[in-house]
Amino acid sequence: MTSLNLNDVVIDLEKMLKRLIGEDIEFHISLTQDLGYVRADPAQIEQVLMNLVINARDAMPKGGKLTIETANTELDRQYAANHPDTTEGCYVMLAVTDTGIGMPKETIDHVFEPFFTTKEKGHGTGLGLSTVYGIIKQSGGNIWVYSEPRKGTTFKIYLPREENLKTERTPKPVLIDCRGTETILVVEDEKAVRDLTRRVLTSAGYQVITAANAGEALLECERTHTHIDLILTDVVIPKMSGIELVNRLSLIIPNPKVLYMSGYTENTIVHHGVLDEGTHFIAKPFTTVDLLKKVRTVLDSG
Repeated sequence: MTSLNLNDVVIDLEKMLKRLIGEDIEFHISLTQDLGYVRADPAQIEQVLMNLVINARDAMPKGGKLTIETANTELDRQYAANHPDTTEGCYVMLAVTDTGIGMPKETIDHVFEPFFTTKEKGHGTGLGLSTVYGIIKQSGGNIWVYSEPRKGTTFKIYLPREENLKTERTPKPVLIDCRGTETILVVEDEKAVRDLTRRVLTSAGYQVITAANAGEALLECERTHTHIDLILTDVVIPKMSGIELVNRLSLIIPNPKVLYMSGYTENTIVHHGVLDEGTHFIAKPFTTVDLLKKVRTVLDSG
């Protein structure tokens, strides 16, 4: 293993990846400047990227959009507690997102298992993602997948960031500035994320109403007549989109402040036209600090 900048890997492979996916797939790269370094085997990281891009291509037989992103990030104790084999600390994220056929939850639960494949016989061994998983774990990192049927898929890889002059830890913000007493409606279909979000916000003093889907959110607002200061909703939820839900809730809640969240990255969500540029957004998985800062920022906005 060697000290490695993931931006260099992406740039070196860019021409090959474009040829690999073909002309019917739009290819976009969004690389963070001053990206931290990781310790990894360059050839293995290239293999990871190639595997993920091939899978993305195969998920878009009629064309689509493929986005590769990098970012410096930090995973906190709360995140590590909810994700086994994850250690809190500074990481570098590499994300590969497609707009393809997506996957249901029952498929996501098995994607990293050896020989598991959704491809037709003769079109895949089922070893690609298990190999990716093994390489990332061997490098001390972890991989997270988010997908919705017909909505595309995002694979996010987190590799430990090397501590040096360029990537030294930044002081954590004072959380007391992020506290509040406002009422927040949280709409999230994944129970673990919904419960975690409720706990984080409640511990910071907020009043929290939760709903698993759009129908529950509408019924809760109509039933309680509670004033809602902020709607925190997933972009993709059962029965209708988060955007459609906000439009419906606007008939009940005058001029609501809104924060969208998604397992897809912000660049992908905006670039693919799902949300308008400038819309308040937070990407999952998020840390406690990031959530509280973002919520406070939106509530304090004009």
